[in-house]
Amino acid sequence: MWWPWSNQPRFRWQSSDLLFTTRLPKPLLAQAFCRDTMNFQQLRSVREAERCGFNLTEVAAALHTSQPGVSRQVRELEEELGIELFVRSGKRLLGLTSAGETVMPIIQRMLMDAESLRRAGQELQGREEGRLSIAATHSQARYALPHVVKDFKARYPRVTLHLHQGSPKQVAEMLLSGDADIGVATEALATYEQLVTLPCYRWSHSIVVPPGHPLLSLTQTVTLQDLAVYPIITYELGYTGRSHIDEAFARAGLQPDIVLTAMDADVIKTYVELEMGVGIVASIAMDEERNPHLCSIDAGHLFQVNLTRLGIRHNQWLPGFAYGFIQMFVPTLTRETVMEAQEAH
Repeated sequence: MWWPWSNQPRFRWQSSDLLFTTRLPKPLLAQAFCRDTMNFQQLRSVREAERCGFNLTEVAAALHTSQPGVSRQVRELEEELGIELFVRSGKRLLGLTSAGETVMPIIQRMLMDAESLRRAGQELQGREEGRLSIAATHSQARYALPHVVKDFKARYPRVTLHLHQGSPKQVAEMLLSGDADIGVATEALATYEQLVTLPCYRWSHSIVVPPGHPLLSLTQTVTLQDLAVYPIITYELGYTGRSHIDEAFARAGLQPDIVLTAMDADVIKTYVELEMGVGIVASIAMDEERNPHLCSIDAGHLFQVNLTRLGIRHNQWLPGFAYGFIQMFVPTLTRETVMEAQEAH
């Protein structure tokens, strides 16, 4: 048996009339006895190998260990399971075998459950501390979450908050892999069956132009035909309601001249200021006090209203402060409401 408090392995021998513990050098012990119990470090090594693109140097850095140590942990787990988890070329890992692809979700669940157990222990001791990881798109992180984050830190000062930004697809993947506890995005989340998604708030788009632009002097409401006359700067595909923008023009039989796309509303507004085109951004991203050199026109009548969703994993155990964050963001999403949604999924 391996003893976690000792630098040297100890072997525990028991017979009908003898029980003793002895120290043996590692090489001799390895030759004499076979250890057949997997451990979490082995599981972490395998999981990180996939996350780090099978680069063992990066895996070792992520786990604060040595590259030979990672290789040993992986080999020991493979021997324990009796299967090859990785495709190899010499000492290099190239990818997962079919067996590796099969067991990887199990490994991820085991590690996530272990983390949930640790968090449950902290909460049952009445300790409001730990870490909370939030994954969000740029628009949500930049415009919707700042006040929530500020209030959360004031309420839970001993909780470390990690804010990850990515595309809606990346937000979903961070949730599924366990890298994030809570995800906030407009698109994609509801398409993942493994996630429980809850509605947060609805929002529309705005047209952004420099002062004096002809669209500002129209006597009637702006139409898609009016907008299609000008070069357009808006979000990349898959971001911040871009699909609704494309659908609206398609229904009208129009082909907009989209000259520049970006993930970030601030980037879009920068190029609008340079008079390179008319911008279409989320209304929440437009504040004329902060953007005195730009003017906005409501486009809620042109494009379908968007719904921002909050996502968590199905059957995920969340600490109390996570429910606190959710309710600060959406007051109607109480702990009971979220748990009911998880149970009904």
